[in-house]
Amino acid sequence: MGKALYRKYRSRSLSEIVGQDHITTTLQNALKSGKIAHAYLLTGPRGVGKTSIARILAHEINSLTYSEEPHFDIIEIDAASNNGVEDVRDLRDKIMSAPASAKYKVFIIDEVHMLSKAAFNALLKTLEEPPEHVVFILATTEAHKLPETIISRTQRFSFRPVPVEQVVNHLRTIAQTEHITLDDDALQLIADHGEGSFRDSISLLDQASSLSSHITKVQVESLLGRVPAEHIDEILNATVNHDAQKALSALHALLVQGYEPAMVARQLSQLLRLNLLDHSTKPAMSPELTLSLLRQLLDIPPAHNPSAMLEVVILRSCLQSTNAESQMALSPTVVLEPSQVKTTIPAPETPTKPTIQQPKPSPVTETSPAPEATDDTHSETSRTTEKQAVATNTDTDDVESVWRDVLQQLKQTHNTLYGIARMARPTLSDDTLTLELSFAFHQKRLSEPRNIAILTKFTEAVRNKPTTIRCQKVSPLRTKRQPTMQLQP
Repeated sequence: MGKALYRKYRSRSLSEIVGQDHITTTLQNALKSGKIAHAYLLTGPRGVGKTSIARILAHEINSLTYSEEPHFDIIEIDAASNNGVEDVRDLRDKIMSAPASAKYKVFIIDEVHMLSKAAFNALLKTLEEPPEHVVFILATTEAHKLPETIISRTQRFSFRPVPVEQVVNHLRTIAQTEHITLDDDALQLIADHGEGSFRDSISLLDQASSLSSHITKVQVESLLGRVPAEHIDEILNATVNHDAQKALSALHALLVQGYEPAMVARQLSQLLRLNLLDHSTKPAMSPELTLSLLRQLLDIPPAHNPSAMLEVVILRSCLQSTNAESQMALSPTVVLEPSQVKTTIPAPETPTKPTIQQPKPSPVTETSPAPEATDDTHSETSRTTEKQAVATNTDTDDVESVWRDVLQQLKQTHNTLYGIARMARPTLSDDTLTLELSFAFHQKRLSEPRNIAILTKFTEAVRNKPTTIRCQKVSPLRTKRQPTMQLQP
């Protein structure tokens, strides 16, 4: 059976470690001067050399030649599967025995953050004052989960992600040794995907070497499930131009081909970030809209339904772009010239009482009852109209308050449905709540029986009376000037 490349090219001495000079230099100087600490803590992201340095250090402390074969006095413990207090008690029993052949008995505890609270408490005293012949080397990717009492009793070394340039050079050396040929852009993509992790990058190179005799960027993209750059550009351009139909069509085509929504969101984020940081070109979107879209894309991977959530995010961004342009287009009419202000602002009322000229009384004739009846009818009609207007205003105020309460409940329990429902403009008439939407996609989603049932349940709970929910699509011009209902965070 062949050996994986990341194991085959694992470093065997501190001088072979790449990208962690601040750690290797310190350890080499300490070894030369004989200053051996009783406990070391190695923290940092995955695949940057923590376990390799722990094994090398264990051999260097004992002046042993590095070997992957197990040594009786170098004990490796996986805290993920040995995290109980009984495991720590067994460890304490082993500590008391002297080394068999080496100078020190070294205990390497990997993923130490997985220990239970009781196990940490049991380890604490031993870690603080171990026997003279014992050295602890703790390694973890999540140092924030360690108790401060543990960290303070160790020498901590924080590993960094390896710079991409160093990863590329290291991968090129391995490829030449293994007779693997690949394009420079393919090599760059492999290094970028590794995000500073040697192990991830070398594993991907090992996997890509099985595709063909010569590795190309397209093959690596296919292996990673990455979307071709031109399709990501198409979605972003349609979003910038607030062409919701085109953006959704391009996104749907990618999802049908099997691309993961999380990968699409990740590539969109990368492109937006580049556009935001590249000052040499005119940004396609304003910084405010770009940051808003970036923030929303972060919610895609953990979403319950990533596909639907990504569609909502794209549509929301299209609407935000439209509203921003509408406000910019209307802004000149808000600013008035001084001459216009004088003519449009009415003069303050004077304290003098205006003179009211009373009409001359007309002579009473036999036909005078008829006008009186007409005046009564007109007065009654006016009063009825005023009542209807007041009732209409009251209904409008009530429906906005009701809908705001409904959205608040949706945001807490059904976040994806809330993202669509907040685009609606509600109207209430005879216990029928009509939700007007600008896009057929929104109207179709809200009209689904499951969503109608949820909206009806929340609306009836707020109004305390039976309510019918109806969704209809209206012209975008009708709701364009209506602001999207916002909730306080």
